Amino acid sequence: MPQTAAKIKAVSGPSFAGCLDRHGLGPLRRDRLGELQVNVGRLCNQACNHCHVDAGPKRTEIMAWDTMEKILGWAGAAGISAVDITGGAPEINPDFRRFIDGFLAQGAHVTVRCNLTVLLETGQEDLASWYAQRRIRLVCSLPCYTKKNVDAQRGDGVFEKSIEALQRLNAAGYGRDETLVLDLVYNPGGAFLPGAQDKLETDYKQRLKEDFGVVFSRLMTITNLPINRFAHFLERTGQHDSYLQLLEQSFNPATVPGLMCRHLISVDWLGRVYDCDFNQMLDLPLGDKPHRHLWDIDVKNLTGDAIAVDSHCLGCTAGAGSSCGGALA
Repeated sequence: MPQTAAKIKAVSGPSFAGCLDRHGLGPLRRDRLGELQVNVGRLCNQACNHCHVDAGPKRTEIMAWDTMEKILGWAGAAGISAVDITGGAPEINPDFRRFIDGFLAQGAHVTVRCNLTVLLETGQEDLASWYAQRRIRLVCSLPCYTKKNVDAQRGDGVFEKSIEALQRLNAAGYGRDETLVLDLVYNPGGAFLPGAQDKLETDYKQRLKEDFGVVFSRLMTITNLPINRFAHFLERTGQHDSYLQLLEQSFNPATVPGLMCRHLISVDWLGRVYDCDFNQMLDLPLGDKPHRHLWDIDVKNLTGDAIAVDSHCLGCTAGAGSSCGGALA
């Protein structure tokens, strides 16, 4: 089980806590919990160069049904109304569909982060219609609207498969019916910040519509954080320090109120809790305290708690900011 990459992070240089202090914004603390983000495993049918999860076909970390049952029980008791399911490719988890149905039965609004190509995997032929029947909001990775750039990040042939998957989703109503939300995610192909989200969205919509007849709801831009595979790339190309400096110099205090770590809990495949998905991948537990499971947390005691931070957090506050929901400012 590959673990080395999962430990790579920025351990020196620019300080996120220092940036907060200089702007009178520290220490970072939690607001009321608004969303539960659950990573159901690191198994994936792809192994993308930029993946902060280090997901891939050989990963063995897969959430078991007994853990899912405990999460569902906690979420129901806590009155959780919004759930974000991620991976890996979450759909590959054998209990994925009944886990989703469990949240829906509790009245929660469910978002799934989909890599698109999983729709073409054997056994997933009905996935687009299954999602549409349940009105699941989809957030799908498509780092560019050109074959060259997508395949460079995600592997040969991924762009064509992604377009076919988007066409299947469109045929099921996604991107056309306003109740079937299909959002796409852009992330840069190198050591630079995303461009303006609204401008990129306009370009995406024009090119995908004209070239492939594909439509979608909105585009979200996400900054590459200097951890895991992207950290490897930065170190390999001698850009690690300069990228961290870019993030620090681009710190935008207007992004801090909307940071996802302030209103979200991230849960790993074992049910352990973190302040965000990025901290999860660095094994930096919730509040920088010893590891705890979700079902050992009292939701009423979370508000006001300190949030675990490190220099990688600069990626979420650089420029227009970045979160699981795209730009923040």
